[in-house]
Amino acid sequence: MRYGIKTRIVDDRPDRTTTGRADGLQPKTIETLRQMRLVEPLLRKGVRIYDIAFWKSTAEQPLHRTGRDVHYPPVVDLLDPYILLVHQGMVESMFEEDLMQRGTAVSRNTAFDSLEYTPMAIRPMTVHCRQNVNHSKKSFFTRYVVGCDGAHSKVRKCIPGATPVGSSSDAVWGVLDGLLDTDFPDIWSKVVIQSDELGSVLMVPRERGLTRLYIELRPGSNEAVGGEQNTQEFVQQRAQAIMKPYRLEWKHVEWFGRYKIGQRVAARFTDVERRVFIAGDASHTHSPKAAQGMNTSMHDSWNLAWKLNFAIRGLAKSSLLESYEQERKKIAQDLIDFDYEHANAFHDGDPVALAANFTKNVAFISGYGVSYQPNVLNVQSKGYNRGHLTPGFLLPPAKVTRYIDANPVDIQTDIPALGQFRIYFFAHNVHAAMPFLETVCHAHSGSGSYVGRVSAAGNASYTTQPPLAAPHDQFVLPERYTPVSGVYTYALVTDMDRNNIETKDLPPILRESAWTFYLDDIPDKDTRKQKCMDKWLDGLDENEVVVLNVRPDGYVGTVRRFADGSRESGQVAVQWMDQYYEEFMKDM
Repeated sequence: MRYGIKTRIVDDRPDRTTTGRADGLQPKTIETLRQMRLVEPLLRKGVRIYDIAFWKSTAEQPLHRTGRDVHYPPVVDLLDPYILLVHQGMVESMFEEDLMQRGTAVSRNTAFDSLEYTPMAIRPMTVHCRQNVNHSKKSFFTRYVVGCDGAHSKVRKCIPGATPVGSSSDAVWGVLDGLLDTDFPDIWSKVVIQSDELGSVLMVPRERGLTRLYIELRPGSNEAVGGEQNTQEFVQQRAQAIMKPYRLEWKHVEWFGRYKIGQRVAARFTDVERRVFIAGDASHTHSPKAAQGMNTSMHDSWNLAWKLNFAIRGLAKSSLLESYEQERKKIAQDLIDFDYEHANAFHDGDPVALAANFTKNVAFISGYGVSYQPNVLNVQSKGYNRGHLTPGFLLPPAKVTRYIDANPVDIQTDIPALGQFRIYFFAHNVHAAMPFLETVCHAHSGSGSYVGRVSAAGNASYTTQPPLAAPHDQFVLPERYTPVSGVYTYALVTDMDRNNIETKDLPPILRESAWTFYLDDIPDKDTRKQKCMDKWLDGLDENEVVVLNVRPDGYVGTVRRFADGSRESGQVAVQWMDQYYEEFMKDM
């Protein structure tokens, strides 16, 4: 919708979520929302979790703390090294407000019912829904359908062969959100509590002084049978028993839920025609205790959205939409493999196994370790034999100075999420690299290159179907990042002295991209105290030029080193980039 694509969102619920459900945003999700310029209200209102405490009781020892740890140790290079705890309804509200500001409202009390294909029509699918309490029928015509409709997804059932595959355990967990009255000392940390006799509790602080408790309800207990275990009262009593000798009372309970753990992945994420897609819980289910569900679901949609934008505009080859299932199904499988180990360690009451599982998977849990395998989008170049960037992996955080206003910025988030590829040029001496830069920019300015023709087609599409604006865009000023192309944002990074270079010296494409001209001169502000060129590229030789292509979702697409800044090297770079983008983009 932000990209200018007409979208209809239907939701069978009458209102947005007001209590319960998901509550944890991982570091990569925070970064993504920062790129969307949406994260600030959540950062103001949420609770940040930097540490985790481990407690245990046995037949021989009462409940005691066995250790504390940093939640995200420095081994993972994170801009935001914490979990942000916010109620799911707050996240929904943030998105819905952005939708409304761009002229789109969620159609509530509208339940998806079925779909049928009408291949000869301009919009080759008809979606049937039921609205309001009288279940009146309503039909819509569309080109694509995306089902984010949960574990019992009706959209998934419309995709032949998309049956969920996996298993579920007998473990039952109760969930409580409420305001506690307790003398337990670690209430403002994330806490894992293990009782050999009664099971486990996961405690997580929440916004507004609330606390969430996940309470294990072990089968075969003598305290309750049958439906009695379904009650909030029983779950509260079990939590109190596990946490003895500490006092645990609730001033009020805001939400209570109960669930069984299941790890399943749909056999398919899309139909054969690549018209119907599923994302989030519709495509994968797992336990909620590692705070992955909402995060993974948003990144499913993030991966799919920019690809659909290009497909709907006629700028994508079939290989681009094919990559959605390739990439996200692999992540879903990685997630349930991790979750299976994680849930079992909880169930077994094994703090050593739990800590080992967390340590092994900490990069994945944060979101920064989520990576894609080689495909048409993630291409290892033969001309890249030194550096720390890997196609299919995210950019590490790095600090640079924005040339135009001398602001220190995080280079990986400074360019807002506009659905564009980013093309970065790195050079020590821009003047020496000028023949290279002029050659590439000249080729990309006209029809003499594939990239240039894709830009022209994209600009024509965005002229007739522009992105939908919101009032707060006047503060983002997205036009700063789209001065020459609706498909590509160009950026230049150098460690030259600011006084030795002027924007007027640059080729037109880079001159017009003045807001993405960066100076690599503030390593002291970096998470690792490194310059961007050192952190990302393991440095540059004196005359080298490096070209980095970054996907619209922030993943490295392909990167290559060029021995010098000559015109000949620039011509090789033009051909190399043409070959890369020709695999999945159309030049009309």
